[in-house]
This record gives sequence, structure tokens and C-alpha cells, in this order.
Amino acid sequence: MSPTAGAPEPVLTDEQQETWFAYMRVALRLTYEMNSQLQRDSDLSLPDFHVLNALADSPGERLQLTALAARISWERSRLSHHLQRMSDRGLVERAPSTTDRRATDAVLTDAGRAAVAAATPAHGAFVRAAFFDGLDPALLTPLRTAMEQVHEQVIAHGTLPRPAQLQHRLPGLTPPG
Repeated sequence: MSPTAGAPEPVLTDEQQETWFAYMRVALRLTYEMNSQLQRDSDLSLPDFHVLNALADSPGERLQLTALAARISWERSRLSHHLQRMSDRGLVERAPSTTDRRATDAVLTDAGRAAVAAATPAHGAFVRAAFFDGLDPALLTPLRTAMEQVHEQVIAHGTLPRPAQLQHRLPGLTPPG
């Protein structure tokens, strides 16, 4: 139904609605499938993998809890509960911050490093197959640009702080250089 003269514009245009639902279908299904693949192949959940990846890609393989929460877009309380479960499994530990003695760092353990290193190749292969193999390579740069612009808008209108560092690589998937 098209708006009549003088009627307010719809909140979302038809094209925006179709694009939003296309995104939601991908986001919801891809999250489910990635979690399933990780649990099947490595006994890690997708949330575990997010935490381990962020720590593996950080200086000294550690981050203050607030910085880690911002980096993976979680509330601090969710992170705290999840870190406890991961700590119980020996994947991470908490330690006094090296930069602020009032703060606590999450630190990657040897077991966590081994777990993420073992999980990353199969996860990367799954992401390639599920996300990239059917995508026209000419769309990669415009898609990345669009996702970066959307990320900036979410940060501008969201409630979590801006992450101090963004991840661009999966540690252990490709050689540094």
C-alpha cells in the first residue's frame, strides 16, 4: 500500500523491510549453524569461540573484562557468567589487570589456546562453505563496506561502548604477515 499525500512516510520502506528480513534470516540461521558446527567438531559453543578468539587476538592473550565485553558485544554480567563456566573447563582464567589494579582481566589458558587453535580450521572451512562459496566475489568489498557502515550506526545508536580493538583475522587460520 503506497502512502497518500500528506501521510507520514513508513518507518521502513518496502526495500528496507525486504533487506532487513534477508539479513535476519541469514543472521539467525548462520548463528545456529555455526554453533552446531563448533559443538559437533570441537565441543565449543559459538559464545566460547567468540571469547577465545577475542583473547587469542589480543596483546598478551588477555583483556580487561569491560574491554572484552565491548569487543564481543555482550553485557558485562553475561560475560562474567560465561567466563565462570569457561574457567571451570580450564579455557580461561581471571587475573588482576596488568594496566589497572582495580580491574580484572580474562586470560587465555594453554587449554583455551589449544581449543581455539584446534577449532579454527574447521570453523573457517564451515564459514567459507556456508557464507562465501555461493557469494559472487565481486560482492565481497561492497558487502564488507556495508557491514562496516551498519556496525558504525549500531555503535552510534547503541548502548555498549565502542570496542577499543576490532578483530580482522581468526588467529591461527592464516599465517601472520
